[in-house]
Amino acid sequence: MNGPVPILMYHSIARQPSDATRELSVTPDAFAEQMALLYDQRFTPVSTARLAASWREGGPLPQRPVLVTFDDGYEGVHRHGLPVLAKHGFAATLFVSTGWIRGAYDTGGSLDTMLDWDQVRKLAAEQVEIGGHSHTHPQMDQLAEDALRFEVRRCREIIADELGTRPASFAYPYGYSSRRVRDAVRAAGFAQSLAVGNALARRRQGPYALQRVTVRRSTGIEEFERLVEGRAIALNFARDRALTKGYAMVRRARQVRRKAISSRV
Repeated sequence: MNGPVPILMYHSIARQPSDATRELSVTPDAFAEQMALLYDQRFTPVSTARLAASWREGGPLPQRPVLVTFDDGYEGVHRHGLPVLAKHGFAATLFVSTGWIRGAYDTGGSLDTMLDWDQVRKLAAEQVEIGGHSHTHPQMDQLAEDALRFEVRRCREIIADELGTRPASFAYPYGYSSRRVRDAVRAAGFAQSLAVGNALARRRQGPYALQRVTVRRSTGIEEFERLVEGRAIALNFARDRALTKGYAMVRRARQVRRKAISSRV
């Protein structure tokens, strides 16, 4: 199957999220309702690795594939998300920022209560692919070369050490990437990576720029159904796209300015 596939991007599942995560959180009840809709509409969640491998190698996909992905590593993914996923037999992908996960590598920069490594392992044992999301969740396209390589490779090393298997998939923090960032992710050994884009994923996007659709606290069930059906996505995210386009120009200007400054030093 080479047609478009909805990749849903979640963050926190929480009744009382922090102020910093509220907009991109969903309630446990909303998440349960959304997964029930996928089940009732005969969607089949697959992992990021399976979708990318199918598009790369021509392998089969189910009739109505969808991806359920979580960024950062918030504790509610285990507490509230895992029981719902297990109830329906759904696969998912969790992209962890390794410096935010509670434990030996915690850098203290997280925005809310995070998973610990035991919980990550329990998720990995229940059809949840564990992918990388950098070490400290920076804006990766703004990093110098050494810092960029550290963020990607350190993340992959820690996941491999904790889980005993190297992660194959990556998601860019904030959705920001560039050719240089994508090259660094590829060089570190990741086979595919996800952006945001708020559009359906398509094979022609390439394995290192697959686009996702944001699920927010304000996403009602009717809007959610439209998103997974691929209807009115451009209209729903028109404001987001305008802001993204304007911010991209600012970011490129910053990069040019930094290069000019460094060349004079």
